[in-house]
Amino acid sequence: MDKKDVEKAALKAGKKIIDHTPEPVKKKVEEKVKEKAKEKFVEKTEGKLQEKANEASEKLQETKEKNAQKVHGKGEDAKEKLQDVLLSVKEKLSDVKEAGENFQEKVSSSDDKEKSKNKRKIKGANQIKKATDIKSSTKIKSSNDIKSSTDLKTMGS
Repeated sequence: MDKKDVEKAALKAGKKIIDHTPEPVKKKVEEKVKEKAKEKFVEKTEGKLQEKANEASEKLQETKEKNAQKVHGKGEDAKEKLQDVLLSVKEKLSDVKEAGENFQEKVSSSDDKEKSKNKRKIKGANQIKKATDIKSSTKIKSSNDIKSSTDLKTMGS
């Protein structure tokens, strides 16, 4: 016999017993049966809920581990790519630095040449204008003194 068959037989027997019992006993038995059914229902429900919670917890743990592995792998890839980029930037900057140093050398060497030429062109004390050599406001030309196009000589004359 199967467990279900036993339960069905017990249920039938219980119904027949309840039919033949007096009314006050029926009420007490009914209350007890309701309490027991309630307890059984709560136990089964708790068991099922606990089982579902455990399954969900296991799935969550597995997913968490998989994601951790993916993140770690992608982190390594990103680290390698970043190192490659930084190395190429470093190489380019060293090239730029060299070019800048070469440019600086060229500029400073040409400055030295110009400075040596300019040293020869330094004016002496006797070449500096005195206050008497500077034009006064009376010596500045007025608009009447400026030649116009009609005052200019032509090539033929």
